[in-house]
Amino acid sequence: MTYKEQYTAVLVIGAGMAGIEASLMLSKADRKVHLIEKTSYTGGTAIKFEEVFSNMECSTCMVAPRQQELLQDKNINLLTLAEVEEVKGSFGKFTVKIHKKARYVDMQNCIGCNACFEPCPVSLKNEFEEGLSERKAIYVPCAGALPNVPMIDTDHCLRFNGKDKDCKACQEACMFEAIDFNQKDEQLELKVGAIVAATGFDIFDSKKAPQYGYGKVDDVYTAIEFERLYASNGPTEGNIVLKNGDAPKSAAIIHCVGRDKKGYCSSVCCMYSLKFNHYLKSKIPEIKISEFYTDLCIPGKSHQKFYEKMKETEVDMIRASEIEVAKQGKGIAVKYSNGNGKKSNLPVDMVILAPAIEPRDDASKLAKILGISIDEYGFFKEENPDVSSVVTSKPGVFIAGCSQGAKNIQDSVSQASASVGKALSLSK
Repeated sequence: MTYKEQYTAVLVIGAGMAGIEASLMLSKADRKVHLIEKTSYTGGTAIKFEEVFSNMECSTCMVAPRQQELLQDKNINLLTLAEVEEVKGSFGKFTVKIHKKARYVDMQNCIGCNACFEPCPVSLKNEFEEGLSERKAIYVPCAGALPNVPMIDTDHCLRFNGKDKDCKACQEACMFEAIDFNQKDEQLELKVGAIVAATGFDIFDSKKAPQYGYGKVDDVYTAIEFERLYASNGPTEGNIVLKNGDAPKSAAIIHCVGRDKKGYCSSVCCMYSLKFNHYLKSKIPEIKISEFYTDLCIPGKSHQKFYEKMKETEVDMIRASEIEVAKQGKGIAVKYSNGNGKKSNLPVDMVILAPAIEPRDDASKLAKILGISIDEYGFFKEENPDVSSVVTSKPGVFIAGCSQGAKNIQDSVSQASASVGKALSLSK
């Protein structure tokens, strides 16, 4: 097949850090890009973070310019609330069917004033905020989400679920006629030459490891929940507080939650757990911190320095096994065996769990649609791990970021660059 016979556009699936990087690089190579994102916003999990290791860079300062560049790039066709339903053809000539859900808010007319939120009579837990705050049936996930245009959750909207078909509260509050109840879902067909899958990750459900008390003991949080507690645009506006509103005087950070069940190291948990020392000490300087680990994963030339710096926060690093978290009076007890097999009990006010990174729950479904393999852990599988981590068994389909395996932001972006390089080099 000659270059002219190929479709030159590229499909990128997932608008997290890897997907954004791949899209911008392809655009700079003068390729048309169709960027598909199943949520209503871009940035992936990275926009939930306030700071990223190891330089403790402001996450928003890092991500927001890339998001803005993405939204303004004429070569990039961003399709939010969209999912891939079918892929046919081969490298150079793929035909892809996309299901795009209606937002019910006109993206051209909306100015992001949020006047439509307050009159909505529905309140429910905000998934973006890990259930730590509430949202309306019309909403943006958090302040600063891009594109800054709300969507209507039709499962809970009274008008759409049939509980009050005449409800127009949000529409009546909008001065710019942006609320459009007549929008419909769309079925789109795209012609592309290559596909980059960068669909991100989920975290292990800590309730599946009941010994840590998650969901049963108050003030036991997952890492992502704690990120949102610290975030200035989060549910507590950056104040680290217990459920009773008080600041904790002591905290335990527990590594490797779910590692025994998953069978692999997620490689980033030790680093972000150390980052949490900075989070806690910056807001509550007098707090006592204990980190419980089985072994430490400190990869990379800059990470050892970060580890040494975080130890200066006077954290107690405790190698432990048989860890159990239970309620003790008004607080929490962390019970554990130390390296000598001695049983100990540490009372704390707050526990932060570091759950394993795992594939998205729909990874196997998308793999079947794309015609690629998944590995024994459920991540997208590379064809030859000794040669390339981005090439799959399906010619023309490339993978990047945590869809291929657990990794940090820097490695995800590097892998996105590699996938773009492969796609461009093979389509000349």
